[in-house]
Amino acid sequence: MATGTRRERERAQREELIVRAARELAEAEGWEAVTTRRLAAEIEYSQPVLYSHFKGKDAIMTAVAAEGFGELAKEVRAARTAATGASEALAAVAAAYTDFARKRPALYDAMFTHTVEVQFASEDGPAYLREGFGELLAAVEPLAGDDDPGVLTETFWASLHGLAMLERSGRLPAAWHDERLGLLIGRFAVGKG
Repeated sequence: MATGTRRERERAQREELIVRAARELAEAEGWEAVTTRRLAAEIEYSQPVLYSHFKGKDAIMTAVAAEGFGELAKEVRAARTAATGASEALAAVAAAYTDFARKRPALYDAMFTHTVEVQFASEDGPAYLREGFGELLAAVEPLAGDDDPGVLTETFWASLHGLAMLERSGRLPAAWHDERLGLLIGRFAVGKG
């Protein structure tokens, strides 16, 4: 029994090493630099070892995205629960979300712009997705009024994602970031909190 446990632990450690190496390489050089050959060289294991853990690059990127969703949910929760008042919580969540996207562009891309094996917008989706959306919903719902809280949360999330991507690509000047967030929060919280 101890041997099986040790093997399971070693396998989990190798998977963690592969995911960490993929994240670091992607953040340093972009996702196009992440190949199974390059990862194998980085972690000093053969490509067959990588394939014994992951089907390929897409599966590795999915594992990276899963980590990212957990991290984003944690950061959004911390921002929301530290705030006092509904409007302040929404503003804190918006800032945490866009800061996350700005500080971790390759991770954010794995989560939201690359094809990954994650089922969004489904009750059968992974718990880490439901948890992250739940944190956004917890910030939006107190301000929803007569609007459907889920749809309003989706709209808020889409707005944050759009701002993050447009600012990152230089299509919107980053210097106006705080003003844009203020306008967004003002529109979502108008007369509600």
